[in-house]
Amino acid sequence: LIDLPMVLPPSVAGIALLVAFGRRGLLGQYLGVAGIELAFTPAAVVLAQVFVAAPFYIKAAATGFAGVDPELEQAAALDGASPRQVFRYVTAPLAWAPLFGGAVMTWARALGEFGATIIFAGNFVGRTQTMPLAIYQGFEQDLSVALTLAAILLAVSFGVLFLVKGILHRQL
Repeated sequence: LIDLPMVLPPSVAGIALLVAFGRRGLLGQYLGVAGIELAFTPAAVVLAQVFVAAPFYIKAAATGFAGVDPELEQAAALDGASPRQVFRYVTAPLAWAPLFGGAVMTWARALGEFGATIIFAGNFVGRTQTMPLAIYQGFEQDLSVALTLAAILLAVSFGVLFLVKGILHRQL
């Protein structure tokens, strides 16, 4: 189930979210009774992006936590640390590089999400439009707009990549 959103075509993910959380969806109809509407809202953008990108973080976190020596955690517990303190002072600091890298990769994947977002959240300017959706719309209407937005996303992507590689390289 964790890997499914990574291999699922984004448009299928959007349909799945719509079937689950749309007004007449499996869960959406009950949320509607409670006054909560998700489809075609800014929350839908976030939900679509989290759905398709979360597996990247989960995989990185699992790798990071698996790399922590259990003996170190046991030693801290034997010295009187509570489970919360063991996590805070031993586990998390030792796993921070994969957690940080996974968070950045998750954000990068979410930043470029298109298919699930346009189907589940729509493309409403100023409300649910993301950069990839704006690039698509710009490509249809004014190529210079699409090229400018694409250049901005490219610059942001390279900047984040260089920053992360620099931070993680120092730690490795």
